[in-house]
Amino acid sequence: MSLEVRHLKLVAAVAEEGTITRAANRLHLTQSALSHQLHDAEEQLGTTLFERTSKKMKLTGAGERVLVSARTVLEELHRVERDIESHVTAIRGKVRLTTQCYTVYHWLPSCLMRFMKTYTDVDVKVVVEATQNPFAALLEEKVDLAIICDPVRDRRIEYTPLFSDEALAILPPDHRLAQKAFLVAEDFADETLLVYPPKEESIILVNLTGPAGVSLRAIQELTLTEAMLELVKAGMGITALSRWSVAPQLEEGSLVAVSVTREGLWREWSVARLKRKKAPAYIAEFLRVLTESPMRTLTKRNGKISLEAARRARELRPRAAAARARRLITA
Repeated sequence: MSLEVRHLKLVAAVAEEGTITRAANRLHLTQSALSHQLHDAEEQLGTTLFERTSKKMKLTGAGERVLVSARTVLEELHRVERDIESHVTAIRGKVRLTTQCYTVYHWLPSCLMRFMKTYTDVDVKVVVEATQNPFAALLEEKVDLAIICDPVRDRRIEYTPLFSDEALAILPPDHRLAQKAFLVAEDFADETLLVYPPKEESIILVNLTGPAGVSLRAIQELTLTEAMLELVKAGMGITALSRWSVAPQLEEGSLVAVSVTREGLWREWSVARLKRKKAPAYIAEFLRVLTESPMRTLTKRNGKISLEAARRARELRPRAAAARARRLITA
């Protein structure tokens, strides 16, 4: 004897519906298929389960006993399915992420890909519109994490350190300042400075020219790194960026990087999140992936770029990126 789950479902359906026709419709079977399965079950048991009447299928004694077991087994199977579904739903989730600087998008995608290979059931959403005010988005719980380089003091926020990097002046090779060992505030006085919005958060303005009381010729806000670099190449301004964000152009010699001040202008990158909010396990894993980022080897304070960073830089295909930037500038 070898009864199957389909047999149990059939007995329960016929007993509850009363007719072969209605039971077949409930189980999405044809009447002949259902009759065949019922005959198979009775043959397995060696006895009839229903008395066939002109109006209704009536359970026999054996049928009553099978129905009791069928309901017990089917309820348990349903409970197992619910439990598994609840477990799967519990481990699914979403990471909402924003950044304080557009240059983060040079290295962030590789980290996202590594995380999503392991956590295929977690969606990662980059909330670009929160870039200009990541802390407000975090406090309003519109994002779960914010990659920042300018922390604010707030007891509601905690920070996980990522890495340090130096903001370098990026110039065309023939610029009057290109051969200097380092730049000082006064060097920027006659220059057009290209910055990410909002300009009030520019590291040059906040940490150098502002405190020194130096006024610049002009300040232009741009959101695209590629557009900035094309303008610098054309002699239409200078900017300050991390070495890793301009690695291809520095390698090919179309741009040069000069330190700002003798000690350099350094930024400490970290991930901000709410203290009081209990984070699921996948958020902790996401933080681990970020802290193990290759940026640790790419941003050493000796100012040199690693071989791995150079390889990654070449993969950015600088000429293709520059072509896209030209189209954007002239559009």
